[in-house]
Amino acid sequence: MIANLSLSPHQFARFSTSRIPISDFPPKSKTPNLFKPLSSSPCSIIHRDSPILFRSRGLRDAARKKFRTCAIGGLDFGAFESAQSVLEAAAVLTAIIVVHESGHFFAAYLQGIHVSKFAVGFGPILAKFNSKNVEYSLRAIPLGGFVAFPDNDPDSDIPADDVNLLKNRPIFDRVVVISAGVIANIVFAYVIIFAQVLFVGLPVQESFPGVLVPEVRPFSAASRDGLLPGDVILGLNDVELSRTGPNLVSEVVDVIRNSPNRKVVFKIGRGGENVKINITPDKNVDGTGRIGVQLSPNVKLTKVKPRDLFEVFRFSGREFWGLSSNVLDSLKQTFMNFSQSASKVSGPVAIIAVGAEVAKSNTDGLYQFAAILNLNLAVINILPLPALDGGSLTFLLIEAARGGRKLPFELEQRIMSSGIMLVIVLGVFLLVRDTLNLDIIKDLL
Repeated sequence: MIANLSLSPHQFARFSTSRIPISDFPPKSKTPNLFKPLSSSPCSIIHRDSPILFRSRGLRDAARKKFRTCAIGGLDFGAFESAQSVLEAAAVLTAIIVVHESGHFFAAYLQGIHVSKFAVGFGPILAKFNSKNVEYSLRAIPLGGFVAFPDNDPDSDIPADDVNLLKNRPIFDRVVVISAGVIANIVFAYVIIFAQVLFVGLPVQESFPGVLVPEVRPFSAASRDGLLPGDVILGLNDVELSRTGPNLVSEVVDVIRNSPNRKVVFKIGRGGENVKINITPDKNVDGTGRIGVQLSPNVKLTKVKPRDLFEVFRFSGREFWGLSSNVLDSLKQTFMNFSQSASKVSGPVAIIAVGAEVAKSNTDGLYQFAAILNLNLAVINILPLPALDGGSLTFLLIEAARGGRKLPFELEQRIMSSGIMLVIVLGVFLLVRDTLNLDIIKDLL
């Protein structure tokens, strides 16, 4: 299961009434990519979903204009200070996994295809129950979930030639089961956006000059030299920032990163007046500068309430297609610049951290967080890559092209197993890396 979340924390502000700052420590990613293998084990055919990767890009403003966000050195997920925010973000991610797996499950169940297991998570079972020959379980490792089919289970009492085994069904029936998870996420994304428009309103964004400083860390270089929360950075080293634009935050970030232990003159807007402050960035272990602030575009967010049901559908459709276009564009940029993007991926810890930061600012932002995750998962999971739904659909396309003759079982298993192994290794690596990059962990080390 792969998703490419194209918004970073402050960008979810379009669905909230408050500012959501981005960190001043660079998110090695701020966009979940979620992996999902479909495989057959010696015991069963299993649909596994596992949120693994995440990379961040820009956000569309009210006119669908995109801008890229930046931050300074390391991961800074301060939202983990709030247990409630973390639980809300984890609940959103879990709900998306459940929806995806439910798509596969109900597509099989409604066709009378045998299903043996429905699991949220992987690894050791924390809780389970059985109903109508299906084991439902909650597992210890929160990397996704899976639906298992008893097609090759030696302990199953279902005859191998049973027409209701998934492997014995016509190609179209199997296509429906495999693609149902993606369809479920797309539908769920639209429902979330519809609910947001109906109950919260459509977010409208107005841009203002400069870069906003929502937060200044105590004892940081910025705090030491007099920068205050709510200040607006208008210029650096006697060079005015452009009034508005997609790269204002990155302009400020680049100057700070390139000026360790060297004075930087900040032109600040504060309370209707302009003042100049000299700040000397501290030096990071990697040699870059850091001043200990959070930065975000200087925008004002309002909400437009639909006047009638027709406008609810119109606003929802416009927002849905806009977000979908953003996801597709983000995916395109990821593949076109893969050498640069490969180092900017993160795992479930980072996904939940971003969601927690959104929830901490305003729970309204969780609408867009959930919608973006659903769309990313749907788009990337349909790619024709091993261990993804698209990979399984590719096998079915090959089977159809061969006149209904399947590829050799051993070959298919080797391809799928290699994809699953890659997902597991990558998932563990990202879990460890993202956890170690959390500020709360850094403070303990």
